[in-house]
Amino acid sequence: MSDHHDQPVVRRARPEGIPALVASSAALFAEDAGTRDATVDINWPLAQGAERFAAGVDDPARLSLVAEHDGEVVGHLVGTVAEGSAMRPVKLATLHSLYVRPPHRGTRTGAGLVAAFLDWAREQGARLAEVTAYAANADAIRFYERNGFGPHTLTLGQAL
Repeated sequence: MSDHHDQPVVRRARPEGIPALVASSAALFAEDAGTRDATVDINWPLAQGAERFAAGVDDPARLSLVAEHDGEVVGHLVGTVAEGSAMRPVKLATLHSLYVRPPHRGTRTGAGLVAAFLDWAREQGARLAEVTAYAANADAIRFYERNGFGPHTLTLGQAL
């Protein structure tokens, strides 16, 4: 029987936690894009992630969250909000990156990260939240659907 102390704590990333955020992002790239998209540089988090994440820590339009269990980062979420355009005049929240280490999947850690992102997006005045997932990643699609997301647009691609 587990109690709530066994659950990871979701909080904003802090500057001293950037290396753990980079490591979590690198794990996502290796597991997801690395197995599904040959056009993605799976080394991007290691080469560029620290600078990108550090720049976002204090940016009010960007959210970087970590899930910690026993002092260890076991997952992350990165999202943004953006003002609308003349064509689509609503503030949009985009969930860019979400990863939970395999031993912590099925523990509601991902759901906690998504809930915190959606709360933040509402606080920022967003009227729509979106996320993309590889069509071949059925587990991610099911996860996002369980957390309130549904099909909105479909992007088709062709290798050239």
